[in-house]
Amino acid sequence: MKRLKVALLGAGRMGQVHAELLASVPEVQVVAVADPVRENAERGAFLARAERIYLDPTEALEDPGVEAVVIATPTPTHAPLIRAAAERGKAIFSEKPVALDLASTQEALRAVEASGVPFQIGFQRRFDPGYSEARRLLEDGALGQVEQFRAVGRDPAPPPLDYLRVSGGMVLDMSIHDLDLARFLVGEVEEVVAWGTVLVDPRIGEIGDWDTVTILLRFANGALGVVENSRRAVYGYDIRTEVFGAGGKLVVEALPKTPLYRFGPSEEVRMDHYHFFTDRFREAYRRELQAFARGVLSGTPLSPGPREALESLRLALAATRSLREGRPVKVREVA
Repeated sequence: MKRLKVALLGAGRMGQVHAELLASVPEVQVVAVADPVRENAERGAFLARAERIYLDPTEALEDPGVEAVVIATPTPTHAPLIRAAAERGKAIFSEKPVALDLASTQEALRAVEASGVPFQIGFQRRFDPGYSEARRLLEDGALGQVEQFRAVGRDPAPPPLDYLRVSGGMVLDMSIHDLDLARFLVGEVEEVVAWGTVLVDPRIGEIGDWDTVTILLRFANGALGVVENSRRAVYGYDIRTEVFGAGGKLVVEALPKTPLYRFGPSEEVRMDHYHFFTDRFREAYRRELQAFARGVLSGTPLSPGPREALESLRLALAATRSLREGRPVKVREVA
């Protein structure tokens, strides 16, 4: 079996998740891991079974043995690394978002288009078995006309403030996954109304961000939707999605981590649960990396690709504008 020779760029928290999963994908051989922190690079190389490490990600792009890159570096570095990889003819998988603004995103994606290299953006929920099956059923018309969409996403606790300061805000960092699901399952969104507040940690408000957000959606096909997000759920990672239509509804729900319910006295019922998104979507992350490798090796188009990277960001920026300006925002206003 031919294997895609990959360099992992970035071996922090998310990079190490990718490192471990890349090692489990038969179609991939990780030949290099790059991270400015030597300890991270060495740990990533160990997890990915990589042959060599670099402290400068751009040096990995010059490695003649590298055919493709998986970019898991901090968000501000995504666009420059995408452009650099495209210029060198490397296939590209990048964590979302490409950048925190449309102009930088479009510039990076133009470089991808000009070079003709394969490109995939990291919206891993599309590869989760529940969401991918929901998409198939909707495409088959299982619900008839879709009328309503609802997505809930709550993290167990806020990230560190140093991370939040460069994240682009709660919507671009967190809500964008639910907004991408809205597009994936229902279709394009025409208009958004968003409210945000600070109920978890006042320091988040002091840096101009929110920790609690609700976003209303008006879809181009007439359906209506709502996205609810919070930076705190004391019981662990909380995620569910519902699509309702004329013929019924689909619900994607996180079942217990262990398929066991314990029933006890006093009407007590116990179950375990997923603590974080890396736990809940571990298999989805593996599937998206495998889909990337298989697509590059076979020459088939990758999805989600440049359009999904651009349009889901545009939707998130529209929601952020609504939060800041206190008004409904047409998605096409964001250009």
